[in-house]
Amino acid sequence: MDTPAFSPHMILAYPFHFLVALTVIVFVHEFGHFWVARRCGVKVDAFSIGFGKEIFGRTDKYGTRWKFCWIPLGGYVKFAGDTNAASFPEGTDQPKEFTPGSFPSTSVGKRALVVAAGPFANFIFAILVFAAVFMFAGERVVQPRIDEIMPNSAALSAGLQPGDMVLKIDGSVVETFSDIQETVLTGGGQQHVLEILRGGKTLSVPVTPTTQDVPGNFCGTIKIGLLGIRHIGKDDAIEFKQYGVIDALSRGAERTWFVIETTVKYLGRVLSGRESPAQIGGLTSIAKGAGDAASYGLAPFLSFVALISVSIGLINLFPVPMLDGGHLLFYAFEAIRGKPFGPRVQEWAFKVGIGIVLLIMFWGNFNDLVNTYLCF
Repeated sequence: MDTPAFSPHMILAYPFHFLVALTVIVFVHEFGHFWVARRCGVKVDAFSIGFGKEIFGRTDKYGTRWKFCWIPLGGYVKFAGDTNAASFPEGTDQPKEFTPGSFPSTSVGKRALVVAAGPFANFIFAILVFAAVFMFAGERVVQPRIDEIMPNSAALSAGLQPGDMVLKIDGSVVETFSDIQETVLTGGGQQHVLEILRGGKTLSVPVTPTTQDVPGNFCGTIKIGLLGIRHIGKDDAIEFKQYGVIDALSRGAERTWFVIETTVKYLGRVLSGRESPAQIGGLTSIAKGAGDAASYGLAPFLSFVALISVSIGLINLFPVPMLDGGHLLFYAFEAIRGKPFGPRVQEWAFKVGIGIVLLIMFWGNFNDLVNTYLCF
């Protein structure tokens, strides 16, 4: 699929689609926190889309202020009594008698549920969106049959042959040719084991893809894996499939898990020094991706929104103070120790967490700037 040609209207279209995608994803994430908090008896003071000064809003019958603010790059839910990074009232070292319904006075288990609800809302939302795309837009299904082996390729070296039908890759069932492509392209050149059907016999074939740098989402390059196999588009091997509710939900869950697994593997390779962090993008990359996806139609745009929703949910589960995963880590320590760490320890931890998050944001946006320069 080629990248759509640039046109002047994209100057407005890219930011618009980016803000639409981000607003929806942030709302879903924060609504997860809000919904579970209400059911755990926690009072919610504010539900904000954006930061800074309020543009408009309203207060519901429970006293929650729902509002839109001027800086549309995120959002938050403010719980009663949650006045600082340590979730203690100002000027105290240990929690005292709290007003009923305040977040700090809630049991550690319920606080953990409230915090975890945001990321998991992102995952559930992604599953439902992917499922809707599979139900209403359908999926182009191509048999996972190898029709051609490219010269000097990894597939040729591994002994794969034309006519081989791929049944599994790394133990996962392969249903379409795109399943092979997705796994290999994002594998960073790591070895895969293909289970193939050849002449009525099932064989296991280990193969290590070659790697190649290709144009990225926003200029620059990304590293992909290549087997060197091709499927020739014959009518008897291609069908356009729409799914029922159950199968669509199953495919949506599979796609969501694929995004999680691929992201975790990539980050693992980055941390171990086996992969460059140059593929980590910032806001510009997300905006470019949103605009490009929207230019292809509603279904690709919805799939992109689901993809980013999974990514945001996963990132928030990282055990970094300030993120939801950092809060969950502190709650685990609290459950083990029988009491929380003091506010000084938590506040320093959150300062470190802010530093880590800012560093990641800086690196992503720095990559965008470098790639933009390389484009021009």
